[in-house]
Amino acid sequence: MKVRISIASQILDLLDDSGKLVKRYSVSTSRNGPGEVSGSLRTPRGRHVIRAKIGAGSPINTVFVNRRPTGEVWSPGLAAQFPNRDWILTRILWLSGCEPGFNRLGERDTMRRFIYIHGSPDPVEMGRPGSIGCIRMRNADLVELFDRVPVRTPVEITEQPAPAWAAT
Repeated sequence: MKVRISIASQILDLLDDSGKLVKRYSVSTSRNGPGEVSGSLRTPRGRHVIRAKIGAGSPINTVFVNRRPTGEVWSPGLAAQFPNRDWILTRILWLSGCEPGFNRLGERDTMRRFIYIHGSPDPVEMGRPGSIGCIRMRNADLVELFDRVPVRTPVEITEQPAPAWAAT
């Protein structure tokens, strides 16, 4: 398996080992665009791997802070109590860069920047940039992806548009 994320199209493609499309998901990357520098609040580009999978078996809408479940479950009422919170829900796929000097090591290190593929509240719009660096997904989509990809799965994040796939 391999994951390819198109910043231009706001699409995450899950590919099999031969490069054939298995599933396509709508995502939301950074509202600040692409970038690798720590503190930029941008989505890093390039080759990555899934370094860790966090939250297996957690209920949908489980709230995570610092990669730990808080005991909270997201709801509109909880969101109203904390209107400025950046919600990380359900599962986390923690990314690590593979390109030293570009997205690995120093102030460009994806993992040290805590860049994840993670779940979001249902009202969060997918298909357009809106995060502060991470890749947001619908919770049900993330659970499906989480269950299909092992740790060390390659992840490519590109500015290129997602390819059109022939109907199968």
